[in-house]
Amino acid sequence: MVEVTVTPRSSLADRPVRVRVRGLCPSQLVTLRARLKDEHGERFQSRAFFRADGSGEVDPGSQAALGGSYSGVWPMGLFWFLQPDTLFHRLVKRDVAGSPFLVRLEVLDGLWLGTEPQEQPLGWCEAERWYVGPGVQRVPVREGRVRGALFLPP
Repeated sequence: MVEVTVTPRSSLADRPVRVRVRGLCPSQLVTLRARLKDEHGERFQSRAFFRADGSGEVDPGSQAALGGSYSGVWPMGLFWFLQPDTLFHRLVKRDVAGSPFLVRLEVLDGLWLGTEPQEQPLGWCEAERWYVGPGVQRVPVREGRVRGALFLPP
């Protein structure tokens, strides 16, 4: 059974996480895919191709991606290289305090290039990426022509 893990599962968006895949065959070629829907329902995704090590594991933090959205060793590459399915859309979080982005991480057998795979993923997990930490207070700012928000730590 293939297991995909992200540690920690819930974190602030600017904090690094560790992605690991276990349970693959040694030297198996796989595609790791990250995807999310923004608050307007627009889909964003990234993918990277990996060859499992001799233990049947993939660790993007220490193994180089062979291609896809990026190549080389990028521990956070699946998150940093998210691209919209529809051109000219930007990934913007409006409700920063109320909900996280939910990023689904999947591992697919072989090199997958299409927008939707024809088969089920070998394994998957979901990561929460928050933009405001617990206890942070958001204070709207409206002074003259200045508009913004002040975030106060707990």
